[in-house]
Amino acid sequence: MYLMLDLVSVIIEEFLWFLQLIVVLLDIGACITVIFLERRSPQTALTWVLVMIFLPFLGLFLYLFFGRHLYGSRIFSKKTKADLMLAAQAEEQFQKITENALELAPSISRFDSTIALLLSLDKAVLTRNNELTLYTDGEMKFAAFKEAVAGAKHHIHLEYFIIRDDELGDEIIQLLAEKAAEGVEVRAIFDAAGTFSVKDEFFAPLKKAGGDVRIFFPLKVSFLNTRLHFRNHRKILVVDGVTGFIGGFNIGDEYLGKGPMGYWRDTHLRLHGKAVVALQTRFIMDWNYAAKDAQISVEDRDCPYYPEDGFLDVTGHSYVQIASSGPDSAEKAIYSGYMSLIGHAKESIYIHTPYFIPDEPMLTGLVLAARSGIDVRIVIPCKPDHPFVYWANHSYLGDLLAAGVRGYIYNDGFIHSKAGIFDGISTTIGTANWDIRSFKLNFETNAFVYDIEFGKRMNRIFLEELETNCTEIMLEEYNLRSTSVRIKEGISRLFSALL
Repeated sequence: MYLMLDLVSVIIEEFLWFLQLIVVLLDIGACITVIFLERRSPQTALTWVLVMIFLPFLGLFLYLFFGRHLYGSRIFSKKTKADLMLAAQAEEQFQKITENALELAPSISRFDSTIALLLSLDKAVLTRNNELTLYTDGEMKFAAFKEAVAGAKHHIHLEYFIIRDDELGDEIIQLLAEKAAEGVEVRAIFDAAGTFSVKDEFFAPLKKAGGDVRIFFPLKVSFLNTRLHFRNHRKILVVDGVTGFIGGFNIGDEYLGKGPMGYWRDTHLRLHGKAVVALQTRFIMDWNYAAKDAQISVEDRDCPYYPEDGFLDVTGHSYVQIASSGPDSAEKAIYSGYMSLIGHAKESIYIHTPYFIPDEPMLTGLVLAARSGIDVRIVIPCKPDHPFVYWANHSYLGDLLAAGVRGYIYNDGFIHSKAGIFDGISTTIGTANWDIRSFKLNFETNAFVYDIEFGKRMNRIFLEELETNCTEIMLEEYNLRSTSVRIKEGISRLFSALL
């Protein structure tokens, strides 16, 4: 009996030794991959290497499931005539703008290199004469959202990170089901993580009425699933190919201010104009990836998804580019657009973001702007929805205060707005936060707007809210923060590349 127990003990010890050897070898291989093959930033690479050295089992698990990127995967294939048309138009515009032959309004000409950059990186065609409607309140945004859906005649294309199984979510699903029952084509994409707690029965009325619902990157738990970390963070609605919505609001009661965070301050746009063509193309590319068995064909000349006479009534004059980025591309178009706008600002840079975790180049760019006399102001939430991110926010914003950047916390509920205003001329509104996750790990889409009237309006709203809804973070007070706060900031910042 004792001999048998000794034998079992030896076998277990040998197995554990073999398992440790395998983990060490895999960790070494992962470290080599991170350092030499994946071309990550030194900060991110060092963080992953340290995690795998000091926490070999946990570090390997985290890297396999959350540390991989998708560069070179080419998830979204641009093969339709509409895609090729936009690509050709983008190339033509890029050629003209580099030759100073693209006619631009004098007020936006200083941002011509930003326009060229987005044309080059993402084929983000510059569209003119767009009508823009701005929403900063959930009640107003969803009233317009529901009105647009209710008026749909041919199709409704919906792509959202989150939809909740609550009063608003149920109302939206029921409205979509009614339109599907009328014969309107209804397609919806939701992210798997954003709908993790939503049961299939929630979508049953829409599916039963003929609507089609797809889940992006399903959360299949398996050792080979290395896509758990990559999420579709987009919030897009396109109705009949002529009306589009883009911004920060997800679908749920909390976005109406009915959740634990209180009033929800966000920024969303309604678009009417040729910018909707680019938004439609973005949706179709995502749909054709998520629904390989029911792909959208846009090869016909009279394609109802791109109605040629859909914008004859447009009276707006805003220039707009729709830019997208994601972990399948190393180009980082939205991040590059942010950096370009920072570099070209001469008077002011105003930023709303719930998550402020910049990398070193962006941090340096904001410091240099402030040191150059540019009025740089950043607003972050006063309450955390993710504690680690909250303390990392304060850590990075604290670094900027000494350089002359003015930091504020939003007191009236929770600010989820992803907006930047540059010189009161160029504005970016969309789904991308000012953090590493949005720049590298999430699929995001932003509208880059060039319009001095719209920019001045955004400036006015931003500055008025600083007076009524925000508290400035003073450098003297920040330097007096407690030891416990410093520790929280330090720990959160250490892992900021992974947040």
